[in-house]
Amino acid sequence: MFRAFRHRNYRLFFGGQSISLIGTWMQMVAMQWLVYQLTRSSALLGIITLVGQLPAMLVSPFAGVWLDQWERRRVLVGTQTLAGIQAGVLAVLVYTNLIQVWHIVVLSIVLGLVNAFDMPGRQSFLVEIVTEREDLANAIALNSSQFNIARLIGPSFAAIVIRVAGEKMCFTVNAFSYIAVVLALLAMTVPRHSKKIVERNVFKELADGLRYTSKFGAIRSLLILFGLVSFSSGMVSILLPAFAKDFYSGNASTLGYLYGATGVGALIGALSLAAKKSVVGLGTWACASALVYSACTIFFGLTSNIWVASSMLAFTGLGSMVNMAATNTLLQTLVDEHVRGRVMSFYTMSFIATMPVGSFVGGALASGFGLQRTCVLAGIFSCLGAFWFYVKLPVIRAQARPVLQEKGVIPISD
Repeated sequence: MFRAFRHRNYRLFFGGQSISLIGTWMQMVAMQWLVYQLTRSSALLGIITLVGQLPAMLVSPFAGVWLDQWERRRVLVGTQTLAGIQAGVLAVLVYTNLIQVWHIVVLSIVLGLVNAFDMPGRQSFLVEIVTEREDLANAIALNSSQFNIARLIGPSFAAIVIRVAGEKMCFTVNAFSYIAVVLALLAMTVPRHSKKIVERNVFKELADGLRYTSKFGAIRSLLILFGLVSFSSGMVSILLPAFAKDFYSGNASTLGYLYGATGVGALIGALSLAAKKSVVGLGTWACASALVYSACTIFFGLTSNIWVASSMLAFTGLGSMVNMAATNTLLQTLVDEHVRGRVMSFYTMSFIATMPVGSFVGGALASGFGLQRTCVLAGIFSCLGAFWFYVKLPVIRAQARPVLQEKGVIPISD
């Protein structure tokens, strides 16, 4: 299950990123709680999320073009440093009681721009630090489990810290957590990057990446399904503060509990993929996980019992994470190296573009349509996408199999 840890660079990356991800989840929970405390508006929660990600939606495809030319480790050192500064500024504003909603909007925009480079950069960097192809799928799955361990621990820590020391301490912890990633990146022994910035037409390079993605049916279908699940997930996750505060008459601990339930399921899903020794069948996993996510989202919207709701959230976490990790693994194994940065930027866009739009739609609908009905609608939407992918699955398998065999990922006999 832990084959990727044979690589020293991956061990460093995993350790530093683990600390940073816990801080990131603490900040996200604290920020959502702070915004809701200031505004008491689920619609405004969705608007702030959307506005913060709009620049990233526009920049991310171009970031993929540049990532195919730049040294990815240097990019990541830069993005992690900027993210740490952003968290530090947020902490100072809260400590000094100067924080206003517009500050949160501006700082969210800054973080969105940073993530436009950081997220595809991290995905593309994996192939440089995990040099043996047979270990790549395991590294991706372990990254997903790491993400979900942080999603499990971070909100729980955030709930405790908010009650004891306030939101400002969560932002402070996050600011310092980025130091661990930067130190890990600098400690790695990575061959000097041969790619250099050359005079190229960025728009032409972007068009080439889009053409490659659109013509490769398996990649295109995986990205569409992932985008649909992310959109639905955005509709639901943005409503959790409102569920915790108003629907269940709870506090920050209740919100941390809801996030924790999601994280438990997601961690189980990620570890299940980490134990898988081959990419064979991952298309089926992507489809089945989307269906599990959809069904449990609908049931979450139909129940008013917090214990039943929490169990449904656990299964939505499992479904969404397996879908994300299976999609990531298949993309990383199918894509050609010369367009890897661009394709992974499209993968990032399937998350950072659709999820905030889903958050905006979910927040707007909940104001007049109700929290529960909005969740049911989100589940139905992603369920339709899962059935569409199921119909396409035989064609996807037929396109992917010869590519994986040519790359040596699966044997010809399979």
